[in-house]
Amino acid sequence: MRAVLRLALLEARRDRGILAAWILGIAGLGYAAATAVTTQFAGDNERAALISVAAASPAFLFLRGLPDGISSGAVTFFQGYSFTAVLAGLMSVFLVVRHTRGDEDQGRFELVGSTRVTRVTSLYATLLFGTFANMVLALVAAAGFIRAGLPVAGSFLAGSAVGAVGMFFMAAAALVAQVMPSARSANGTAAALVGGAYLVRGIGDALGTADPSLLHVAAAWPSLFSPIGWGQRIRPFTEADTLPLLVIGAGTVVLAGAAVALRNGRDLGAGYIAADESGPERAGSGLASMLGLAWRLQRGSLAGWCFTAAALGAVAGGLGPVVGDALEGNPSVAELLSRIVPGDAGLTDLFTTAMLGIAGILAAAAGIEAVLRLRAEETEGRAELLLAAPVSRMRWLGGTLAVAVISTTAVAAAAGASAAVVVTLAQAGGSSPGMVFAAALAHIPAALVFPAVTVLVFALAPRWSSAVGWGALAAALVLGQFGELLGLPGWLQDLSPFRHSSAMPVEAFHPEGALVMAAVAILAAGAASRLVRERDLTV
Repeated sequence: MRAVLRLALLEARRDRGILAAWILGIAGLGYAAATAVTTQFAGDNERAALISVAAASPAFLFLRGLPDGISSGAVTFFQGYSFTAVLAGLMSVFLVVRHTRGDEDQGRFELVGSTRVTRVTSLYATLLFGTFANMVLALVAAAGFIRAGLPVAGSFLAGSAVGAVGMFFMAAAALVAQVMPSARSANGTAAALVGGAYLVRGIGDALGTADPSLLHVAAAWPSLFSPIGWGQRIRPFTEADTLPLLVIGAGTVVLAGAAVALRNGRDLGAGYIAADESGPERAGSGLASMLGLAWRLQRGSLAGWCFTAAALGAVAGGLGPVVGDALEGNPSVAELLSRIVPGDAGLTDLFTTAMLGIAGILAAAAGIEAVLRLRAEETEGRAELLLAAPVSRMRWLGGTLAVAVISTTAVAAAAGASAAVVVTLAQAGGSSPGMVFAAALAHIPAALVFPAVTVLVFALAPRWSSAVGWGALAAALVLGQFGELLGLPGWLQDLSPFRHSSAMPVEAFHPEGALVMAAVAILAAGAASRLVRERDLTV
Protein backbone atom coordinates (compact mmCIF):
# COMPACT_ATOMS: atom_id res chain seq x y z
CA MET A 1 0.00 0.00 0.00
CA ARG A 2 2.89 2.34 0.74
CA ALA A 3 4.27 1.87 -2.76
CA VAL A 4 0.84 2.64 -4.25
CA LEU A 5 0.60 5.89 -2.28
CA ARG A 6 4.10 6.96 -3.22
CA LEU A 7 3.51 6.30 -6.91
CA ALA A 8 0.17 8.12 -6.76
CA LEU A 9 1.89 11.12 -5.17
CA LEU A 10 4.52 11.04 -7.91
CA GLU A 11 1.81 11.05 -10.58
CA ALA A 12 0.07 13.94 -8.81
CA ARG A 13 3.30 15.91 -8.77
CA ARG A 14 3.86 15.30 -12.49
CA ASP A 15 0.30 16.36 -13.35
CA ARG A 16 -0.28 19.14 -10.84
CA GLY A 17 -0.33 21.92 -13.42
CA ILE A 18 -2.39 20.32 -16.16
CA LEU A 19 -4.79 18.68 -13.69
CA ALA A 20 -5.43 21.99 -11.94
CA ALA A 21 -6.23 23.54 -15.31
CA TRP A 22 -8.69 20.74 -16.13
CA ILE A 23 -10.48 20.93 -12.79
CA LEU A 24 -10.69 24.71 -12.63
CA GLY A 25 -11.78 24.90 -16.26
CA ILE A 26 -14.58 22.34 -15.87
CA ALA A 27 -15.77 23.78 -12.56
CA GLY A 28 -15.49 27.30 -13.97
CA LEU A 29 -17.72 26.34 -16.88
CA GLY A 30 -20.36 25.06 -14.46
CA TYR A 31 -20.11 28.20 -12.36
CA ALA A 32 -20.40 30.43 -15.41
CA ALA A 33 -23.49 28.54 -16.61
CA ALA A 34 -25.10 28.84 -13.17
CA THR A 35 -24.34 32.54 -12.97
CA ALA A 36 -25.71 33.15 -16.46
CA VAL A 37 -28.97 31.35 -15.65
CA THR A 38 -29.50 33.16 -12.36
CA THR A 39 -28.85 36.57 -13.93
CA GLN A 40 -30.19 36.33 -17.49
CA PHE A 41 -33.15 34.06 -16.71
CA ALA A 42 -34.05 35.36 -13.28
CA GLY A 43 -37.83 35.06 -13.70
CA ASP A 44 -39.86 31.87 -13.77
CA ASN A 45 -41.55 32.95 -17.01
CA GLU A 46 -38.21 33.38 -18.77
CA ARG A 47 -36.94 29.99 -17.64
CA ALA A 48 -40.27 28.35 -18.54
CA ALA A 49 -40.07 29.77 -22.09
CA LEU A 50 -36.51 28.49 -22.49
CA ILE A 51 -37.37 25.01 -21.21
CA SER A 52 -40.53 24.82 -23.34
CA VAL A 53 -38.55 25.48 -26.49
CA ALA A 54 -35.93 22.92 -25.50
CA ALA A 55 -38.48 20.25 -24.57
CA ALA A 56 -40.11 20.47 -27.99
CA SER A 57 -36.85 20.53 -29.96
CA PRO A 58 -34.85 17.31 -30.45
CA ALA A 59 -31.91 19.51 -31.47
CA PHE A 60 -31.78 21.13 -28.04
CA LEU A 61 -32.32 17.80 -26.32
CA PHE A 62 -29.51 16.16 -28.29
CA LEU A 63 -27.04 18.91 -27.51
CA ARG A 64 -27.99 19.77 -23.92
CA GLY A 65 -29.88 16.94 -22.21
CA LEU A 66 -33.19 16.54 -20.39
CA PRO A 67 -35.21 19.54 -19.14
CA ASP A 68 -36.43 18.90 -15.60
CA GLY A 69 -38.30 21.92 -14.31
CA ILE A 70 -37.77 25.65 -14.22
CA SER A 71 -35.82 26.23 -11.03
CA SER A 72 -32.43 27.93 -11.47
CA GLY A 73 -30.64 24.75 -10.46
CA ALA A 74 -32.63 22.55 -12.84
CA VAL A 75 -32.03 24.90 -15.79
CA THR A 76 -28.31 25.13 -14.96
CA PHE A 77 -27.99 21.34 -14.83
CA PHE A 78 -29.85 21.04 -18.13
CA GLN A 79 -27.64 23.63 -19.81
CA GLY A 80 -24.24 22.51 -18.62
CA TYR A 81 -24.17 18.96 -17.30
CA SER A 82 -23.58 17.01 -20.52
CA PHE A 83 -20.64 19.20 -21.57
CA THR A 84 -18.97 19.16 -18.16
CA ALA A 85 -19.45 15.39 -17.99
CA VAL A 86 -17.74 14.95 -21.37
CA LEU A 87 -14.84 17.13 -20.24
CA ALA A 88 -14.54 15.14 -17.00
CA GLY A 89 -14.44 11.95 -19.04
CA LEU A 90 -11.71 13.28 -21.32
CA MET A 91 -9.69 14.53 -18.34
CA SER A 92 -9.82 11.06 -16.79
CA VAL A 93 -9.05 9.26 -20.04
CA PHE A 94 -5.94 11.29 -20.77
CA LEU A 95 -4.78 11.04 -17.15
CA VAL A 96 -5.05 7.25 -17.03
CA VAL A 97 -3.54 6.52 -20.44
CA ARG A 98 -0.67 8.92 -19.78
CA HIS A 99 0.27 7.08 -16.58
CA THR A 100 -0.31 3.56 -17.89
CA ARG A 101 0.41 2.82 -21.56
CA GLY A 102 2.10 6.19 -21.99
CA ASP A 103 4.67 5.39 -19.31
CA GLU A 104 5.08 1.89 -20.73
CA ASP A 105 5.81 3.23 -24.20
CA GLN A 106 8.34 5.68 -22.73
CA GLY A 107 10.11 2.97 -20.72
CA ARG A 108 9.27 4.38 -17.29
CA PHE A 109 7.33 1.30 -16.21
CA GLU A 110 10.38 -0.84 -16.85
CA LEU A 111 12.28 1.22 -14.27
CA VAL A 112 9.44 0.99 -11.77
CA GLY A 113 9.10 -2.73 -12.37
CA SER A 114 12.77 -3.25 -11.57
CA THR A 115 11.99 -2.38 -7.93
CA ARG A 116 10.20 -4.55 -5.40
CA VAL A 117 6.63 -3.85 -6.56
CA THR A 118 4.06 -6.02 -8.26
CA ARG A 119 3.06 -5.49 -11.86
CA VAL A 120 -0.31 -3.99 -10.86
CA THR A 121 1.07 -1.52 -8.31
CA SER A 122 1.34 1.29 -10.86
CA LEU A 123 -2.19 0.63 -12.10
CA TYR A 124 -3.52 0.77 -8.54
CA ALA A 125 -1.68 4.07 -8.07
CA THR A 126 -3.19 5.51 -11.23
CA LEU A 127 -6.71 4.43 -10.26
CA LEU A 128 -6.21 5.95 -6.80
CA PHE A 129 -4.93 9.19 -8.29
CA GLY A 130 -7.76 9.31 -10.83
CA THR A 131 -10.36 8.73 -8.12
CA PHE A 132 -8.87 11.53 -6.02
CA ALA A 133 -8.81 13.90 -9.03
CA ASN A 134 -12.48 13.28 -9.79
CA MET A 135 -13.47 13.70 -6.13
CA VAL A 136 -11.71 17.06 -6.10
CA LEU A 137 -13.47 17.95 -9.34
CA ALA A 138 -16.84 17.06 -7.80
CA LEU A 139 -16.17 19.22 -4.71
CA VAL A 140 -14.85 22.20 -6.69
CA ALA A 141 -17.80 22.02 -9.11
CA ALA A 142 -20.23 21.87 -6.17
CA ALA A 143 -18.51 24.88 -4.59
CA GLY A 144 -18.99 26.80 -7.84
CA PHE A 145 -22.70 26.00 -7.94
CA ILE A 146 -23.10 27.05 -4.31
CA ARG A 147 -21.15 30.25 -4.97
CA ALA A 148 -23.58 31.02 -7.81
CA GLY A 149 -26.52 30.77 -5.40
CA LEU A 150 -27.84 27.28 -6.11
CA PRO A 151 -29.11 24.99 -3.30
CA VAL A 152 -26.34 23.29 -1.33
CA ALA A 153 -27.68 19.72 -1.42
CA GLY A 154 -28.43 19.87 -5.13
CA SER A 155 -25.02 21.42 -5.83
CA PHE A 156 -23.20 18.53 -4.18
CA LEU A 157 -25.29 16.02 -6.11
CA ALA A 158 -24.65 17.85 -9.38
CA GLY A 159 -20.91 17.90 -8.69
CA SER A 160 -21.07 14.21 -7.79
CA ALA A 161 -22.76 13.45 -11.11
CA VAL A 162 -19.88 15.04 -13.00
CA GLY A 163 -17.23 13.36 -10.85
CA ALA A 164 -18.93 9.95 -11.10
CA VAL A 165 -18.89 10.08 -14.90
CA GLY A 166 -15.21 11.01 -14.75
CA MET A 167 -14.47 7.98 -12.55
CA PHE A 168 -16.41 5.68 -14.87
CA PHE A 169 -14.29 6.71 -17.84
CA MET A 170 -11.17 6.51 -15.68
CA ALA A 171 -11.88 2.81 -15.17
CA ALA A 172 -12.88 2.39 -18.83
CA ALA A 173 -9.59 3.96 -19.96
CA ALA A 174 -7.65 1.66 -17.60
CA LEU A 175 -9.31 -1.32 -19.27
CA VAL A 176 -8.71 0.01 -22.78
CA ALA A 177 -5.05 0.63 -21.91
CA GLN A 178 -4.60 -3.07 -21.24
CA VAL A 179 -6.22 -4.10 -24.52
CA MET A 180 -4.76 -1.69 -27.05
CA PRO A 181 -1.21 -2.05 -28.39
CA SER A 182 -0.01 1.50 -27.68
CA ALA A 183 -0.76 4.69 -25.78
CA ARG A 184 -1.85 6.44 -28.95
CA SER A 185 -4.42 3.80 -29.85
CA ALA A 186 -5.60 3.62 -26.23
CA ASN A 187 -6.09 7.38 -26.10
CA GLY A 188 -8.07 7.37 -29.33
CA THR A 189 -10.25 4.43 -28.35
CA ALA A 190 -10.99 5.71 -24.85
CA ALA A 191 -11.76 9.22 -26.10
CA ALA A 192 -14.07 7.67 -28.71
CA LEU A 193 -15.92 5.93 -25.87
CA VAL A 194 -16.52 9.33 -24.26
CA GLY A 195 -17.81 10.74 -27.54
CA GLY A 196 -19.93 7.64 -28.09
CA ALA A 197 -21.48 8.01 -24.64
CA TYR A 198 -22.41 11.61 -25.46
CA LEU A 199 -23.85 10.53 -28.81
CA VAL A 200 -25.90 7.69 -27.32
CA ARG A 201 -27.16 9.98 -24.57
CA GLY A 202 -28.09 12.56 -27.19
CA ILE A 203 -30.06 10.05 -29.25
CA GLY A 204 -31.95 8.83 -26.18
CA ASP A 205 -32.76 12.38 -25.11
CA ALA A 206 -33.77 13.51 -28.60
CA LEU A 207 -36.22 10.60 -28.77
CA GLY A 208 -37.54 11.35 -25.28
CA THR A 209 -41.13 12.14 -24.37
CA ALA A 210 -42.15 15.57 -23.07
CA ASP A 211 -44.98 15.98 -20.60
CA PRO A 212 -47.98 18.22 -21.51
CA SER A 213 -46.48 21.21 -19.70
CA LEU A 214 -43.28 21.00 -21.82
CA LEU A 215 -41.24 21.45 -18.64
CA HIS A 216 -40.04 17.85 -18.17
CA VAL A 217 -38.76 15.25 -20.63
CA ALA A 218 -38.33 11.52 -19.99
CA ALA A 219 -35.42 9.99 -21.90
CA ALA A 220 -35.88 7.08 -24.28
CA TRP A 221 -34.17 3.74 -23.70
CA PRO A 222 -30.90 4.46 -25.60
CA SER A 223 -29.73 6.80 -22.83
CA LEU A 224 -29.59 3.82 -20.46
CA PHE A 225 -26.48 2.67 -22.34
CA SER A 226 -24.57 5.87 -21.53
CA PRO A 227 -23.02 6.76 -18.16
CA ILE A 228 -23.71 10.40 -19.04
CA GLY A 229 -27.37 9.47 -19.47
CA TRP A 230 -27.37 7.78 -16.06
CA GLY A 231 -25.77 10.86 -14.50
CA GLN A 232 -28.52 13.19 -15.59
CA ARG A 233 -31.10 10.84 -14.07
CA ILE A 234 -29.86 11.95 -10.66
CA ARG A 235 -32.01 15.10 -11.08
CA PRO A 236 -30.12 16.94 -8.33
CA PHE A 237 -32.29 20.05 -8.14
CA THR A 238 -35.75 18.48 -8.36
CA GLU A 239 -36.60 14.93 -7.25
CA ALA A 240 -33.08 13.83 -6.36
CA ASP A 241 -32.29 10.16 -6.87
CA THR A 242 -28.95 8.67 -5.80
CA LEU A 243 -29.57 5.27 -7.43
CA PRO A 244 -27.92 6.34 -10.72
CA LEU A 245 -24.79 7.21 -8.73
CA LEU A 246 -24.71 3.65 -7.43
CA VAL A 247 -25.16 2.29 -10.97
CA ILE A 248 -22.27 4.37 -12.27
CA GLY A 249 -20.17 3.39 -9.25
CA ALA A 250 -20.88 -0.30 -9.82
CA GLY A 251 -19.86 0.03 -13.47
CA THR A 252 -16.66 1.76 -12.38
CA VAL A 253 -15.76 -1.06 -9.97
CA VAL A 254 -16.43 -3.74 -12.60
CA LEU A 255 -14.31 -2.01 -15.25
CA ALA A 256 -11.47 -1.32 -12.81
CA GLY A 257 -11.50 -4.94 -11.66
CA ALA A 258 -11.36 -6.14 -15.26
CA ALA A 259 -8.42 -3.80 -15.94
CA VAL A 260 -6.50 -5.20 -12.96
CA ALA A 261 -7.20 -8.77 -14.06
CA LEU A 262 -6.02 -8.08 -17.59
CA ARG A 263 -2.91 -6.28 -16.35
CA ASN A 264 -1.91 -9.43 -14.45
CA GLY A 265 -2.17 -11.47 -17.62
CA ARG A 266 -0.12 -9.48 -20.12
CA ASP A 267 3.53 -8.64 -20.64
CA LEU A 268 4.98 -5.18 -20.20
CA GLY A 269 4.52 -3.15 -23.38
CA ALA A 270 2.16 -5.67 -24.96
CA GLY A 271 -1.58 -5.44 -25.54
CA TYR A 272 -4.32 -7.98 -25.99
CA ILE A 273 -4.77 -6.51 -29.46
CA ALA A 274 -1.33 -6.91 -30.97
CA ALA A 275 0.17 -4.25 -33.19
CA ASP A 276 0.34 -5.21 -36.84
CA GLU A 277 4.08 -5.54 -37.42
CA SER A 278 3.86 -7.66 -40.55
CA GLY A 279 4.72 -6.26 -43.92
CA PRO A 280 6.63 -6.82 -47.13
CA GLU A 281 10.40 -6.98 -47.18
CA ARG A 282 10.61 -3.73 -49.11
CA ALA A 283 8.36 -0.72 -48.82
CA GLY A 284 6.07 0.11 -51.68
CA SER A 285 6.45 3.18 -53.85
CA GLY A 286 3.88 5.01 -51.71
CA LEU A 287 6.27 5.09 -48.75
CA ALA A 288 9.03 6.75 -50.75
CA SER A 289 7.70 10.21 -49.85
CA MET A 290 6.96 11.99 -46.57
CA LEU A 291 3.33 12.25 -47.62
CA GLY A 292 3.12 8.50 -48.13
CA LEU A 293 4.72 7.83 -44.76
CA ALA A 294 2.42 10.27 -42.98
CA TRP A 295 -0.59 8.69 -44.67
CA ARG A 296 0.52 5.20 -43.64
CA LEU A 297 0.80 6.33 -40.01
CA GLN A 298 -2.57 8.11 -39.96
CA ARG A 299 -4.91 6.05 -42.10
CA GLY A 300 -6.23 3.84 -39.30
CA SER A 301 -7.00 6.80 -37.08
CA LEU A 302 -8.63 8.64 -39.97
CA ALA A 303 -10.93 5.68 -40.64
CA GLY A 304 -12.13 5.87 -37.04
CA TRP A 305 -12.81 9.59 -37.25
CA CYS A 306 -14.71 9.19 -40.53
CA PHE A 307 -16.83 6.39 -39.08
CA THR A 308 -17.76 8.55 -36.07
CA ALA A 309 -18.58 11.52 -38.31
CA ALA A 310 -20.70 9.34 -40.59
CA ALA A 311 -22.65 8.08 -37.57
CA LEU A 312 -23.24 11.67 -36.47
CA GLY A 313 -24.39 12.60 -39.97
CA ALA A 314 -26.81 9.69 -39.99
CA VAL A 315 -28.28 10.97 -36.71
CA ALA A 316 -28.58 14.46 -38.18
CA GLY A 317 -30.55 13.15 -41.14
CA GLY A 318 -32.41 10.33 -39.42
CA LEU A 319 -34.00 12.41 -36.68
CA GLY A 320 -35.62 14.70 -39.26
CA PRO A 321 -39.02 12.98 -39.04
CA VAL A 322 -38.95 13.23 -35.23
CA VAL A 323 -38.18 16.92 -35.46
CA GLY A 324 -41.00 17.44 -37.92
CA ASP A 325 -43.49 15.65 -35.68
CA ALA A 326 -42.43 17.74 -32.69
CA LEU A 327 -42.94 20.93 -34.66
CA GLU A 328 -46.31 19.85 -36.04
CA GLY A 329 -47.62 18.86 -32.60
CA ASN A 330 -46.57 22.11 -30.89
CA PRO A 331 -47.64 25.12 -32.97
CA SER A 332 -47.04 27.55 -30.12
CA VAL A 333 -43.45 26.39 -29.78
CA ALA A 334 -43.05 26.55 -33.56
CA GLU A 335 -44.12 30.18 -33.44
CA LEU A 336 -41.63 30.87 -30.67
CA LEU A 337 -38.83 29.19 -32.57
CA SER A 338 -39.61 31.28 -35.64
CA ARG A 339 -38.55 34.33 -33.65
CA ILE A 340 -35.12 33.00 -32.76
CA VAL A 341 -34.20 31.12 -35.96
CA PRO A 342 -32.97 33.34 -38.81
CA GLY A 343 -35.14 33.70 -41.89
CA ASP A 344 -37.58 30.99 -42.81
CA ALA A 345 -35.51 28.11 -41.43
CA GLY A 346 -37.52 25.26 -40.01
CA LEU A 347 -36.81 23.11 -37.02
CA THR A 348 -35.44 20.32 -39.21
CA ASP A 349 -32.84 22.67 -40.68
CA LEU A 350 -32.02 24.00 -37.21
CA PHE A 351 -31.31 20.48 -36.00
CA THR A 352 -29.22 19.69 -39.09
CA THR A 353 -27.18 22.86 -38.61
CA ALA A 354 -26.47 22.01 -34.97
CA MET A 355 -25.39 18.45 -35.76
CA LEU A 356 -23.15 19.44 -38.66
CA GLY A 357 -21.58 22.06 -36.38
CA ILE A 358 -20.48 19.17 -34.15
CA ALA A 359 -19.15 17.42 -37.26
CA GLY A 360 -16.98 20.49 -37.85
CA ILE A 361 -15.54 20.06 -34.36
CA LEU A 362 -14.78 16.40 -35.12
CA ALA A 363 -13.04 17.47 -38.32
CA ALA A 364 -10.87 19.91 -36.38
CA ALA A 365 -10.06 17.21 -33.82
CA ALA A 366 -8.96 14.82 -36.57
CA GLY A 367 -6.64 17.48 -37.95
CA ILE A 368 -5.16 18.21 -34.52
CA GLU A 369 -4.50 14.53 -33.90
CA ALA A 370 -2.76 14.22 -37.26
CA VAL A 371 -0.45 17.14 -36.48
CA LEU A 372 0.35 15.85 -32.99
CA ARG A 373 1.82 12.76 -34.62
CA LEU A 374 4.84 14.97 -35.27
CA ARG A 375 5.35 15.44 -31.55
CA ALA A 376 5.02 11.72 -30.89
CA GLU A 377 7.61 10.94 -33.56
CA GLU A 378 9.95 13.50 -32.03
CA THR A 379 9.67 12.40 -28.39
CA GLU A 380 9.98 8.70 -29.23
CA GLY A 381 13.19 9.25 -31.22
CA ARG A 382 11.92 8.25 -34.67
CA ALA A 383 12.09 11.79 -36.06
CA GLU A 384 15.82 11.93 -35.34
CA LEU A 385 16.41 8.75 -37.32
CA LEU A 386 14.21 9.94 -40.17
CA LEU A 387 15.85 13.35 -40.43
CA ALA A 388 19.29 11.73 -40.48
CA ALA A 389 18.41 10.69 -44.03
CA PRO A 390 18.42 13.25 -46.87
CA VAL A 391 15.02 14.58 -45.81
CA SER A 392 14.39 18.24 -45.05
CA ARG A 393 12.31 19.31 -42.09
CA MET A 394 9.94 21.15 -44.40
CA ARG A 395 9.18 17.91 -46.27
CA TRP A 396 8.68 16.09 -42.97
CA LEU A 397 6.34 18.78 -41.70
CA GLY A 398 4.64 19.24 -45.06
CA GLY A 399 3.69 15.59 -45.42
CA THR A 400 1.94 15.57 -42.04
CA LEU A 401 0.22 18.90 -42.74
CA ALA A 402 -1.10 17.52 -46.02
CA VAL A 403 -2.54 14.51 -44.20
CA ALA A 404 -4.05 16.85 -41.60
CA VAL A 405 -5.84 18.75 -44.37
CA ILE A 406 -7.00 15.48 -45.93
CA SER A 407 -8.23 14.25 -42.54
CA THR A 408 -10.15 17.42 -41.77
CA THR A 409 -11.79 17.45 -45.19
CA ALA A 410 -12.60 13.74 -45.16
CA VAL A 411 -14.27 13.83 -41.73
CA ALA A 412 -16.48 16.78 -42.67
CA ALA A 413 -17.33 15.17 -46.01
CA ALA A 414 -18.18 11.85 -44.32
CA ALA A 415 -20.64 13.58 -42.02
CA GLY A 416 -22.18 15.56 -44.87
CA ALA A 417 -22.47 12.59 -47.21
CA SER A 418 -24.04 10.40 -44.52
CA ALA A 419 -26.54 13.10 -43.58
CA ALA A 420 -27.41 13.74 -47.23
CA VAL A 421 -28.03 10.04 -47.90
CA VAL A 422 -30.26 9.63 -44.85
CA VAL A 423 -32.17 12.82 -45.66
CA THR A 424 -32.80 11.45 -49.14
CA LEU A 425 -34.07 8.13 -47.80
CA ALA A 426 -36.17 9.67 -45.00
CA GLN A 427 -37.80 12.30 -47.24
CA ALA A 428 -38.55 14.31 -44.10
CA GLY A 429 -38.55 17.74 -45.67
CA GLY A 430 -36.07 20.50 -44.93
CA SER A 431 -33.16 21.36 -47.17
CA SER A 432 -32.05 19.31 -50.16
CA PRO A 433 -29.35 16.63 -49.80
CA GLY A 434 -26.95 18.80 -51.78
CA MET A 435 -27.46 21.69 -49.38
CA VAL A 436 -26.91 19.38 -46.40
CA PHE A 437 -23.63 18.13 -47.87
CA ALA A 438 -22.51 21.69 -48.59
CA ALA A 439 -23.39 22.66 -45.00
CA ALA A 440 -20.88 20.14 -43.68
CA LEU A 441 -18.15 21.33 -46.06
CA ALA A 442 -18.73 24.94 -44.97
CA HIS A 443 -17.02 24.17 -41.63
CA ILE A 444 -13.75 23.00 -43.21
CA PRO A 445 -11.96 26.41 -43.37
CA ALA A 446 -12.62 27.07 -39.67
CA ALA A 447 -11.65 23.51 -38.73
CA LEU A 448 -8.31 23.88 -40.55
CA VAL A 449 -7.32 26.74 -38.24
CA PHE A 450 -6.87 24.34 -35.32
CA PRO A 451 -4.26 21.98 -36.85
CA ALA A 452 -2.51 25.04 -38.26
CA VAL A 453 -2.30 26.68 -34.83
CA THR A 454 -1.20 23.38 -33.31
CA VAL A 455 1.66 22.96 -35.77
CA LEU A 456 2.72 26.57 -35.16
CA VAL A 457 2.95 25.88 -31.43
CA PHE A 458 4.82 22.66 -32.25
CA ALA A 459 7.40 24.72 -34.12
CA LEU A 460 7.71 27.31 -31.33
CA ALA A 461 7.20 25.37 -28.07
CA PRO A 462 6.77 21.66 -28.87
CA ARG A 463 6.03 20.63 -25.28
CA TRP A 464 2.91 22.82 -25.32
CA SER A 465 1.57 21.69 -28.69
CA SER A 466 -0.88 19.10 -27.33
CA ALA A 467 -2.19 21.32 -24.53
CA VAL A 468 -2.66 24.34 -26.79
CA GLY A 469 -4.19 22.34 -29.66
CA TRP A 470 -6.83 20.58 -27.59
CA GLY A 471 -7.30 23.60 -25.32
CA ALA A 472 -8.03 25.84 -28.30
CA LEU A 473 -10.64 23.40 -29.57
CA ALA A 474 -12.27 23.17 -26.11
CA ALA A 475 -12.31 26.96 -25.83
CA ALA A 476 -13.92 27.28 -29.26
CA LEU A 477 -16.56 24.73 -28.25
CA VAL A 478 -17.36 26.64 -25.04
CA LEU A 479 -17.53 29.98 -26.84
CA GLY A 480 -19.80 28.53 -29.50
CA GLN A 481 -22.16 26.67 -27.17
CA PHE A 482 -22.19 29.01 -24.17
CA GLY A 483 -21.06 32.39 -25.51
CA GLU A 484 -24.56 33.81 -25.85
CA LEU A 485 -25.78 32.22 -22.63
CA LEU A 486 -22.85 33.61 -20.65
CA GLY A 487 -23.34 37.05 -22.13
CA LEU A 488 -19.76 37.18 -23.40
CA PRO A 489 -18.80 40.19 -25.53
CA GLY A 490 -19.00 39.74 -29.26
CA TRP A 491 -15.26 40.20 -29.83
CA LEU A 492 -14.51 37.34 -27.43
CA GLN A 493 -17.00 35.02 -29.14
CA ASP A 494 -15.48 35.97 -32.49
CA LEU A 495 -12.18 34.42 -31.37
CA SER A 496 -13.75 31.04 -32.10
CA PRO A 497 -13.07 30.17 -35.76
CA PHE A 498 -16.44 28.43 -35.99
CA ARG A 499 -18.17 31.78 -35.38
CA HIS A 500 -17.03 32.67 -38.90
CA SER A 501 -18.43 29.54 -40.52
CA SER A 502 -21.67 29.85 -42.46
CA ALA A 503 -24.43 28.11 -40.46
CA MET A 504 -25.90 26.37 -43.47
CA PRO A 505 -28.68 25.50 -44.22
CA VAL A 506 -30.11 27.99 -41.68
CA GLU A 507 -28.29 30.86 -43.36
CA ALA A 508 -26.66 31.48 -46.72
CA PHE A 509 -23.00 30.78 -47.40
CA HIS A 510 -20.73 33.75 -46.62
CA PRO A 511 -17.45 33.33 -48.55
CA GLU A 512 -15.65 36.14 -46.72
CA GLY A 513 -15.58 34.23 -43.43
CA ALA A 514 -14.28 31.09 -45.12
CA LEU A 515 -11.57 33.05 -46.93
CA VAL A 516 -10.39 34.72 -43.72
CA MET A 517 -10.18 31.42 -41.85
CA ALA A 518 -8.37 29.77 -44.76
CA ALA A 519 -5.89 32.65 -44.83
CA VAL A 520 -5.26 32.34 -41.08
CA ALA A 521 -4.61 28.61 -41.46
CA ILE A 522 -2.22 29.12 -44.39
CA LEU A 523 -0.27 31.86 -42.60
CA ALA A 524 0.08 29.77 -39.42
CA ALA A 525 1.22 26.71 -41.36
CA GLY A 526 3.67 28.80 -43.39
CA ALA A 527 5.16 30.34 -40.25
CA ALA A 528 5.50 26.88 -38.70
CA SER A 529 7.33 25.57 -41.79
CA ARG A 530 9.91 28.32 -41.40
CA LEU A 531 10.27 28.16 -37.63
CA VAL A 532 10.65 24.38 -37.38
CA ARG A 533 13.96 24.63 -39.26
CA GLU A 534 15.41 26.93 -36.59
CA ARG A 535 14.97 24.82 -33.46
CA ASP A 536 16.54 21.64 -32.13
CA LEU A 537 14.70 18.37 -31.72
CA THR A 538 13.46 18.04 -28.14
CA VAL A 539 11.91 15.41 -25.92
